[in-house]
Amino acid sequence: MSEERDNNRTERTDNRTQHADGWGSLILRVILSAIVLSVAAFLTPGFTIRGIWAVLLAAVVISVVDYLIQRMTGLHASPFGRGFSGFIISAIVLYGTQFLIPTMRVTMWGAILGALAIGIIDMIIPGQTF
Repeated sequence: MSEERDNNRTERTDNRTQHADGWGSLILRVILSAIVLSVAAFLTPGFTIRGIWAVLLAAVVISVVDYLIQRMTGLHASPFGRGFSGFIISAIVLYGTQFLIPTMRVTMWGAILGALAIGIIDMIIPGQTF
C-alpha cells in the first residue's frame, strides 16, 4: 500500500515536471522567436516593428498561427523547414501579422525578404524557433 502511494506521488511529480518543462520550453521559444523577428526586421528593408512588446506579441501571434497551420495542414511555416511551400507560408504569415500588430509594417517584398532572413537566422540558432 505504501509502495503504491509512493509510485502515485512519483508519477504526479513527473507529470508536473514535464508540464513545467513544456511551459519553460514554450517561453524560451517565444523569446527566441522575438529575437529572430527583431533581427530580421532590422536587416530587412520593408519590414519594421517598433517596441519590445510589439516584438513579443508578434512572436506569440506568429507562433499561434504556425501552430494552427501545422494542425490543419500538416505544414510547418518555417522558411526552410518544408522547402518552397514553407517559405511562402512563412512570408504570408509575416505579411498577415502586420494586421494584428499596430506597430508592425511589412511590404510584400519585406515579407519575402523577412522570411528569407528568418530562415537563415533559424539555421544559425539551434532549436526550433518558429
